[in-house]
Amino acid sequence: MRGGALSFTIANLRQVVPRERIMTLQTNSGRNSAGEFDADVAIVGGGPVGTFLAIILGRTGKKVTLIERWSQAYGRPRAVTYDHEIARILASLGIDSENDEAINYHDELYYWKDANRENIQIVDWQSKSASGWRVRYWFNQPELEARLTAIAGQYPSVTRLAGFEAISLQQDAESATLTIKRNPLEDAESTETPTIRARYVVGADGANSMVREALGIENEDKGYFFDWLILDMLPSFDYVASRNGEPAQWQLCDPKRPTTIVPGGPGPVAGGPRRRRWEYMVLPDENPEELAKPENAWQLLKPWGLTPENAVLERSTVYRFQARWAKVWNKGRCAIAGDAAHLMPPFAGEGMCAGLRDALALGWRLNAILEGRVEPDVLDSYSSERIEHAKHYIDFSQELGSIICIADPQKAAERDRVMKADLVARNEKPVPTDVCQLGPGIWCRDTAHAGELSVQGVVEAGGKRDRFDQAVGVGWMVIGLDADPAHALSVGQRETLDFIGGQTVRIGSMGTTCDVVDAEGTYARWLSHIGATYVVLRPDFYVAATAVSPADLRRCFDEIVSRLHLVIEPARAVA
Repeated sequence: MRGGALSFTIANLRQVVPRERIMTLQTNSGRNSAGEFDADVAIVGGGPVGTFLAIILGRTGKKVTLIERWSQAYGRPRAVTYDHEIARILASLGIDSENDEAINYHDELYYWKDANRENIQIVDWQSKSASGWRVRYWFNQPELEARLTAIAGQYPSVTRLAGFEAISLQQDAESATLTIKRNPLEDAESTETPTIRARYVVGADGANSMVREALGIENEDKGYFFDWLILDMLPSFDYVASRNGEPAQWQLCDPKRPTTIVPGGPGPVAGGPRRRRWEYMVLPDENPEELAKPENAWQLLKPWGLTPENAVLERSTVYRFQARWAKVWNKGRCAIAGDAAHLMPPFAGEGMCAGLRDALALGWRLNAILEGRVEPDVLDSYSSERIEHAKHYIDFSQELGSIICIADPQKAAERDRVMKADLVARNEKPVPTDVCQLGPGIWCRDTAHAGELSVQGVVEAGGKRDRFDQAVGVGWMVIGLDADPAHALSVGQRETLDFIGGQTVRIGSMGTTCDVVDAEGTYARWLSHIGATYVVLRPDFYVAATAVSPADLRRCFDEIVSRLHLVIEPARAVA
C-alpha cells in the first residue's frame, strides 16, 4: 500500500477485524520487499464464493485481503441446495456433506406434478453420482458461510476487512489497486478512503458488481424476468411426515400459481424439525411488495398446514429471476466470479454451485501464477471454460422455467399432456442429471470424457480407505489403470509434472502391483467403458485427457502443457 494509507484506519478496524488480523493488516500496509504489494490477491465480496477463493489461496500461503461490505453476517437463508460436485469441493476443505449438522439429504426423487397432483416429470435426485457423492444436498446457508469464514480465519495470510466496500479500481501491467471505504450504511461519518495494491483483484461482489463495472465488462442478457416470492420456514414439527406421502422435494406446475416445495436444510436443533422452502410465482396482476408482507405470506402457506402457531417465517422476500452472463470474466490482472459473472433462474439449483466452481477454477490458476509456474494469460482459459459451462446451466434453468412458469390454463394443459405421454413412454423412469462439459481451455477435446467432471471411487491408499480425493489428494494427477503412468511419460514430462505440483498414480485391484487399490472397481469400470488406460486429472477434478497407450498419453500431456502456458519451456515427450 503506497504510503501505508490503511495504517490511519486501524482504530476504526478494531470494531470489525480481530486483533490478530489488525496486526497483519498494519504490518502489510506499507511497501514491502516482495514488490510493494499489500496482497497477492484482493477479493471484493465475502460471501461463499469470495470466502472459498480466499481459502484456496490462503492455505497455500498466498497473502489475501478479503473485503466484505457488511460487518455482520446475513443470518437468513438464501441458497438452500447444492449438487454432488459442490459436495466434492467442500470435502476438500474437510466438510463432509454426509455427516455435517448444517447439511442433509433426502433419498427421494424430484417430482413435477400438475394441478391434479399427477406426475408430469420425475428427476433423479436420489442416486449417487459418478463423482462419488449424492446428486443433491440441502443446507442452511448462514451456518455454511460461518463454517467457511472460520476456515479462512485459520490462515494467517488471509485478512478479512468486514464493513468495507470497494469504490474504485485501477490496474496497470503489474498490479491492480482498489480504493475502499467504510460502508456508509454502517458508518456514515467515515471519510477515509485507503487503497489496497494487489497483484490480482477478483470481484465476487454480486449482481451489481463494482469490479465488473470498473472493468467495463458488458452482460449478455437473455431478457428473462420472473418475480417469485421466497418463503423460508422453520416448522415446529416434522413437516414431511405430516403430509401423508407427499414428496419431500417437488414442483407444483399449477397455472393458477406455480409453486416450488423443497427442503431448506437442517433446523437449529440437531435431529429436530428441518427447514422448508416455498417459492411462489408472482402473478402479472400482483404487487410483489404486498405479496411478501407476512400476513399475505401466511395466507399462501395456510393450505400447506403452516400457521404462525406451528412455524416460524424466517424470511419472506421477492426475487427477480434472471438469465445473464458477463461476456468476458477476466481483464488484465482482474477477474470476476459468482453472481458478478452470471445470474441464472434457480430451477436447476445451480446458482451458488456455479459460483463455487468459478472460485476453484480461479484459485488453482492464481496459485500457479503466483508461484511462478504459469504465465498470467492462463486466466484467459478461465473465461473460455467457465462461460460456456455456466451458459449451459443458465440455458437449462431457463428451459425448466419456461415449463414451470406457465400461467395460461390451455398452454399448461398441453404441456401436461405432452410431458405425461413422454413419462409413460419411458415407463416413468427418472431423468438423470446431465453431464456438462467445459468450454475450450486446458483439456484435450479429442479424448473421451475430457472437459467433464471426473468419476471418483472408493480406494485404499496408505492404509486409508476413502474416496480418492480424501485418500490420495487433489491436484494434477496422471492415473494409470493397471499401468504405471510414470513409465509411460518421458523423463522431461515427469519433470514438468513435478514442476506443476502433480503426481502419478498407478491404480489396480487388490493383490496387483499398484499405488492405490480400486476398492470397489469404479476406475476399472469407468476406464474400461471408455476404452482408456490413462487419465489426466486437473486440480478442479475435471478430466484434462484420457489415453489408450503410452504414446497417446505423451501426446495428450504435451497438448495440455502447451495450454497451461508454463513459465519454462516444457520438455518434449520422447519414446
